Amino acid sequence: MAFDVHGTVAEGFEGVREEFAAVLAEERDDPGAQLTVHRHGRRVVDLWGGDDIDGDSLTTLYSVAKGAAHLVVALLVQDGVLDLDREVASYWPEFGVHGKDRLTLGELLEHRAGLVGDAEQPFTVEELADDRIIAARLAQRRPLWEPGSAWGYHGFVIAALTGEVVRRVTGQSLHEVYEERIRAPYGLDYYLGLPAAAEARWVEVQPLVPTPQEAALLKERAAAPDSIRGIAFNAHAPEPLDLVAFGNHPRVKALGPASSGGVGNARGVAGMYAAAISTVDGRPPLLTPETAARFAVLRTPGGPDLVTGSDDHFARGFEHTPAIFPFLDSGTFGHSGATGSLSFADPANGIAYAYTRRRFGFPSGVGAGLENGRLAQSVLRAAAAL
Repeated sequence: MAFDVHGTVAEGFEGVREEFAAVLAEERDDPGAQLTVHRHGRRVVDLWGGDDIDGDSLTTLYSVAKGAAHLVVALLVQDGVLDLDREVASYWPEFGVHGKDRLTLGELLEHRAGLVGDAEQPFTVEELADDRIIAARLAQRRPLWEPGSAWGYHGFVIAALTGEVVRRVTGQSLHEVYEERIRAPYGLDYYLGLPAAAEARWVEVQPLVPTPQEAALLKERAAAPDSIRGIAFNAHAPEPLDLVAFGNHPRVKALGPASSGGVGNARGVAGMYAAAISTVDGRPPLLTPETAARFAVLRTPGGPDLVTGSDDHFARGFEHTPAIFPFLDSGTFGHSGATGSLSFADPANGIAYAYTRRRFGFPSGVGAGLENGRLAQSVLRAAAAL
């Protein structure tokens, strides 16, 4: 099915538009996709396609929020306010029970805490929307493995835990620091808590429309409710979590849980990563090259993710994006989102990339939709030719 492509590209990036059009043409159902790229702080790609969506449209981008959350943490580490080698319990004493007292902030950022969910009392959707509730509950819980000994994706909770450390040290929520230091100064269209003034630009997340074969595969892959994966994705609740309903829930939009509920568009997310690594509007990069490198390096230990079974691909708070798409420079860092969205910063090439989609694609196993490989390669080809 063909969908019209709208927007602009800078001279030299015409091939990116062609690749974006090819990706949309292969979609069975309207994806509602956006693609924005900055090079050295200047926007060079701004495209969108699909019905009822434009470049200003906003939707829930799920785990893309982890990038915003951990950009805050990186800034505070850079400032000397937080120390990656210091125990979480030294900042947050209530956390240091049931063998969690020796877990460092760096290990927490690497998804090594063993607190992927609440095995004793499943969260409601309303509770998963509130990072303070998640943090208070999990601080009391026994981890599902020895902290630091293994890793597993803390999909709905990681930024609630790191955010509580931020709150204990600064007296502000992670959301407030993000707003003051990152979103507002750059006028970014990416929010941890959607303001009422932006509500009119909201478009709902749309579900995957699977083929019969895809539906059978999804059923086969479904997690047992009492497994680590089931607990991480709240499948052990009386009503297992519906990801589409979660992303469209008014409380999720309003509170912006920093692990899973940021709302925005490709322009906002690409602008955030551009600000992280490039001079933008005369402002120096938010991160020094040393800090960016420290947070980008692959950190998860050998062996598969205990939650998803995927190969190791996490840095500190961010995904080590080259582990997903090996053609990317080794210093690239970012985060994907459940619908197939992907965002990253590539400091070596000055690239900030954001691809968003409002309709769930068939799960690739790595979070990011596989079309991102084609799109990102087209971006790098264009940049290299300039």
